[in-house]
Amino acid sequence: MVARAPNVHDQTALLGWISRALFGLVILLLAGHFVVYGIYAVGLMRFPFDYDQGEGFELVDTMLFSEGEWPYRDNEVYPYYASNYPPVFHVMLVPFQWLFGPAYWYGRLVGFLGTLVTASAIGWAVYREGRRRDMAVISGLAFLASNYIYHIGPLFRQHMTMVMFETLAVVVLAHAPEIDNSKRCRRVMVIGLLLLLAAGYTKQLALATCVAVFGFLFLRNPRRGLIWGVIFAGTAGAIFLWINVATGGAWWDNIIAANVNEFMPDQFRGLFEQWFRLHWVIILLAGLLVVYEVYFARLSLYSVWWVVAVADTTLAGKWGAGDSYFATAIAASCILAGIFAARTLRGAWAFPDNPITRRVRGMRAFGTAHRAQIMIAAGIVIPVLYLVYGLSVIHLPTEGAVFGPLTDVLGLESSYGERYAFYDSAGWTPGYATIGHIPTQEDIDNGWRIVDILRASDRPAMSEEAAFSIRADKDVVTNPTQLKNLYENDLFDPANLVAAIQTQDFGVIVFRAQFYPPPVLAAVYEAYYPAEIIPMNGFDYEIWRPGPTLSEREAFAAHLDAVAPGDTITQALAFPFENAPRWLDHALTHQNWQLREDSGTSPGADADCVSRTYQRDEITLRTVLCPLDSGTELTLTEEAE
Repeated sequence: MVARAPNVHDQTALLGWISRALFGLVILLLAGHFVVYGIYAVGLMRFPFDYDQGEGFELVDTMLFSEGEWPYRDNEVYPYYASNYPPVFHVMLVPFQWLFGPAYWYGRLVGFLGTLVTASAIGWAVYREGRRRDMAVISGLAFLASNYIYHIGPLFRQHMTMVMFETLAVVVLAHAPEIDNSKRCRRVMVIGLLLLLAAGYTKQLALATCVAVFGFLFLRNPRRGLIWGVIFAGTAGAIFLWINVATGGAWWDNIIAANVNEFMPDQFRGLFEQWFRLHWVIILLAGLLVVYEVYFARLSLYSVWWVVAVADTTLAGKWGAGDSYFATAIAASCILAGIFAARTLRGAWAFPDNPITRRVRGMRAFGTAHRAQIMIAAGIVIPVLYLVYGLSVIHLPTEGAVFGPLTDVLGLESSYGERYAFYDSAGWTPGYATIGHIPTQEDIDNGWRIVDILRASDRPAMSEEAAFSIRADKDVVTNPTQLKNLYENDLFDPANLVAAIQTQDFGVIVFRAQFYPPPVLAAVYEAYYPAEIIPMNGFDYEIWRPGPTLSEREAFAAHLDAVAPGDTITQALAFPFENAPRWLDHALTHQNWQLREDSGTSPGADADCVSRTYQRDEITLRTVLCPLDSGTELTLTEEAE
């Protein structure tokens, strides 16, 4: 019996089955990314402290708005606080603050839900333009699968809420110029521009999307674009002026002037290369659609938005910026890539007669003659490309009942060694946040240890993260990165804060990264000393306690300058003996003295005393600390050569 050779119909059916299987694998892979994202989001919502530096100050802004106060204020008076972000995100959270008090979970929940709204808007845009449900689902999931969106989506930060408003505005306005009914057109324009206004007053970075929208509207209808542009600018300007007057100019200083930060080309270059390596599939497809529209169709709002958003990623090179600055470009890429894929799968391309199409008549004829085969091939190539994308952006916890065995099977190890149990295909580059792991119970316990330290003092605390002060029911003092921004732009005089530090107004200072203006750090180094390190969430939190009083420190500095070879100077300190060795070691190290390796911590002449030897250049300094009823006796001896 002779086997029947497969006919064209059989081959087509087989390829169709393969295509459907590949699309199923793509959706399964991207859905798996979404499950990981959801687990991560829930893990962060359960964490009661700052996960990413700055979250706590977003909560403070929310608390201030809930009390009818502005967070844009005079930062040169106690509590030396000011915010550098617009109000919309925080105002959205005010009802949660009224109902539940200060907590991190609702800000993270709103951020997470915002990414789901953005993904839904992306899917809707792709379906509206491409009429493929599978590509609509894939495009929305592709957005959520990005390492960058995973990173920042569930944080108590306003960035993803801005992206949500931007995306909604673009999707609403994409076809506004084509609406013939003037009443309906006005309604769509008002809704879209209100969303755009909300984006701008969520975060300043939305200005790029405003430029894209009004650039597109002007291209389509210059008169209408100018009219709506004037209305929008007038509304935005009136709100800006109102807030600036209400805050006595602090709004301008903190929102605009303080954000002129140092640009670091290497940071931008590293982040851009990382972004392209992870997202090259959707970037390529998006770019192809933009090229098509440039040469064969009219530019859509999506293409204009994509070009402007990609150009705006250059701001990721600023100090304090990072991977979050690519989120808008990722959303635009997912829309354009999804539309390109859907049109290709449907064979819905049109090439009108123009000089370019005339030069490629042969290619057009070939495409027309082999349309069916090209569509079958597209049904294979498109899902394969999205499979490549899904495998490029893998990020997984490496511990736990499920993820531990799974990563073992996949041969994946933590990208951060023992610091975090988390694999991230992105690797690391300056500006890329080292987050993504799920906090542990040990992290939570150590956070409460720090809170207990703050509670033990009746004085306020100065903490680089706000959570510890909030949990200890103390004032939140300073916003370090904002003070640094202001100081570097000559908008902050640290004299009052430095004086408060020198007189030890704060019972404890908590550092994580020391993102304070240099004069503030210098004052802390002189008036306080590092007493303890508590690890939490992969970082070492330094607990700095007050050293001797200002007059005692000044006397110590004078004695240190006065001591000569063979001299001995003794000073009494009203400072606990058990803390004195750690303080003295810090104080001398700060003055560039090095503890000699042969010094050790051996007792002095008295068994209760502690003697150490330090070296600076050719000078040797012997110190002896002895207990007194009222504190500590310090003896300095410069040994003769």
